[in-house]
Amino acid sequence: MILTIDIGNTNITFGGFKDDELVFVARIATNASKTSDEYASKIVNTLAIHSVDKTEVKGAIISSVVPPLNTVMKKAVKFVYGVEPIMVGPGIKTGINIHCDTPSSVGTDLICACVATHHIYGSPALIVDMGTATKMMVINGKGTFIGVSIIPGVHMGLKALAEGTAQLPQVSLEAPPSIVAKNTADCMKSGVIFGSASMVDGMIDRINEEVGEELSVYATGGSAPIIVNYCKHKITLDENLVLKGLNILYKKNN
Repeated sequence: MILTIDIGNTNITFGGFKDDELVFVARIATNASKTSDEYASKIVNTLAIHSVDKTEVKGAIISSVVPPLNTVMKKAVKFVYGVEPIMVGPGIKTGINIHCDTPSSVGTDLICACVATHHIYGSPALIVDMGTATKMMVINGKGTFIGVSIIPGVHMGLKALAEGTAQLPQVSLEAPPSIVAKNTADCMKSGVIFGSASMVDGMIDRINEEVGEELSVYATGGSAPIIVNYCKHKITLDENLVLKGLNILYKKNN
């Protein structure tokens, strides 16, 4: 089994691949103050729930947007499984080119999502990753990463509404029965969900106009399943693009 680990700002997602088949996905909360020993314990306990034996793991690869956890997670994985994880970063073979002002500054999660899209679905493409932030990445017909737009994430917007106002409550992320809502909670849900879907649709139109062609659109990330349902564009949902990209990168670099 190859263990893929995506360290995000909110969650750390683990995936296990056997012969390119994703056999489990698990998540724990990101906490930059925890030690490698604490994460080692969390990894063992979390993966045990999915019946993963320590002897099954033959390799590991990590993508991270939380630099303080890079060394911590590498030590934790090596302690538990006895393998040296590959870190996605400058110098790693990706199979795609990155045409940006500073290629090394492109988030490793974005690279993984683009690698998976290029290899699984083909290029050109527009990838919408709806995590802590909503990222909209474009790869051209040659599989070259040509840029990204970064927008505050769905949960971030919902949290800002509740924390930045005196009378708006915390609400769950679910669609209300009507866009023109009748109570405070539903009004917030309407704005966040239907507003986010409209934003995605609008950005797709603008990006297509700028690149001069109709791009195939793929969505991933924790908020994608609910938002994509209310988008007017055709969008293919693949919740595990980053993990699949990590698996592809492991094979390219091992």
